[in-house]
Amino acid sequence: MSAMVRRRLAPSLAMARRSVRGIIRQPQLWAPSVVFPLFFGAVSSAAFDRTRSIPGFPEVDSFLTFILPATIIQGVMFGATSVGNEMAIDMENGFADRLRAAPVGRTGLLLGRLAGVMSLAVVQVIAFVGIFAVFGASVAGGLGAIVALVVMGSLLSGAIGSFALIVALRTGSVEAVNGSFPIFFAAVFMSSAFFPPELSGGWFETVARLNPVSWLVDASRDLVIDGFTVSAAATAVGLAAAGMAIVTAEAVRTLLGGGK
Repeated sequence: MSAMVRRRLAPSLAMARRSVRGIIRQPQLWAPSVVFPLFFGAVSSAAFDRTRSIPGFPEVDSFLTFILPATIIQGVMFGATSVGNEMAIDMENGFADRLRAAPVGRTGLLLGRLAGVMSLAVVQVIAFVGIFAVFGASVAGGLGAIVALVVMGSLLSGAIGSFALIVALRTGSVEAVNGSFPIFFAAVFMSSAFFPPELSGGWFETVARLNPVSWLVDASRDLVIDGFTVSAAATAVGLAAAGMAIVTAEAVRTLLGGGK
């Protein structure tokens, strides 16, 4: 790597290290995104395990297997919003203004900020798979499916984190970032995450089928229940990658526009 390339990457790498250290040092920012999905998964499994006997319900040995993809996506989405809180705090204390004035690439700095939550997502996915396995859940797709889920989770975290950054850049408010939480909460619950829409019928089925979260859940669930296929892996990873590309591009535009 040439000296020029190293100089150009140095600010982004420094921001990435700062982001990762911030995640490690502030467990209060991400612990709920691990504890809450696990708690909800346990409650759901106990309450709805009998739904596996409903005709048309996917054949699984445990309800935990069915909701594992939902737990992963829920946890990753909730955890990723913490990067918006950090940006809002930096804007309040003036650190963000100093970064804007520095002669460094804005895109690299923004991607560096996402490094922490994207790394957290990797840990979350592995933790959820491991903990659910202890209680009887299984991933039919094996290691290949787990790798695809990890990549999907990290990219999804980048997409949601970018959305949180947009909110922070436009408002400069931690409260506003936290206020975006219900959006993701509703998106997960109005999807196929916790129950097959086709068995519900009516308006819920229509909404769930149009919800992009359902597309991501369904592709991930195929990896968990049916086994690894290139199609399912490409769909899960591709959807998350497309989401990150679109939202991150808007975050960069917002940053360059001074939060407009």
